[in-house]
Amino acid sequence: MQELIRQLLAELGEDPTREGLLDTPKRVAKAYEFLTSGYRADIDQVLNNALFTVDYSEMVIVKDIDFYSLCEHHLLPFFGKCHVAYIPSNKVIGLSKIPRLVDVFARRLQVQERLTQQIAGTIQDAIDPVGVAIVVEATHLCMSMRGVEKQNSFAVTSAMLGAFRDRARTRMEFLELIKLRSAAPGMRESPAGLACVGD
Repeated sequence: MQELIRQLLAELGEDPTREGLLDTPKRVAKAYEFLTSGYRADIDQVLNNALFTVDYSEMVIVKDIDFYSLCEHHLLPFFGKCHVAYIPSNKVIGLSKIPRLVDVFARRLQVQERLTQQIAGTIQDAIDPVGVAIVVEATHLCMSMRGVEKQNSFAVTSAMLGAFRDRARTRMEFLELIKLRSAAPGMRESPAGLACVGD
């Protein structure tokens, strides 16, 4: 890979032997290995038996999961937030495993639509829930840095399975809940209309 990157630098009109670029092939190769590590991940190992039998039948949501991926068309980054919900039938997934699952599929050459479907399908296969809902919001540098050069645009994709597809009320509840911002530590903003405790 390093030799290919040296050739690429030369094709771009650069001198791969100059001081600032001497170690670039090694750094780029290491970066790409990390950014595509999802190809080498084992879903079973990622979930690591963190599937638990629980008597719980309400919606579980993990929202605002940051992710970074590479567009397969231009090898440019796209990044944003993923919101994941499911309604258990008899098993739940350890909460920390859901962001890890998002990373597995984000760290591949991707299109946002496929990324959304892969996350939903994996959760569906792992625990056979009553329903799964995924919403992904992302900024694509292939749109903002080149091409149409629209810096403020972003793409939203969704996958709704089971109850989220069949029941409009369940789907709307999920969409309303991911809009909310709680006053929990670390959140960036408070819900509209709620005053600070000190006020």
